[in-house]
Amino acid sequence: MRWLITLVLLTVMVVLVGNAQAQGLMPGDAAPAFELPGSDGKTHRLADYAGKTVVLAWFPKAFTGG
Repeated sequence: MRWLITLVLLTVMVVLVGNAQAQGLMPGDAAPAFELPGSDGKTHRLADYAGKTVVLAWFPKAFTGG
């Protein structure tokens, strides 16, 4: 279950990085509030992890055939 939540958060990172420049975010800035549906059917919100360390990573070819 933790790997699933991690995967969802990784996807969020892709979205945040893609929009960071448009939103004027700089390295070290707090992430804006966001929510995304997980493959577990639940909606995951950054606010749900308040007070916890959240690490986001991105794997561009994860689960793809090529």
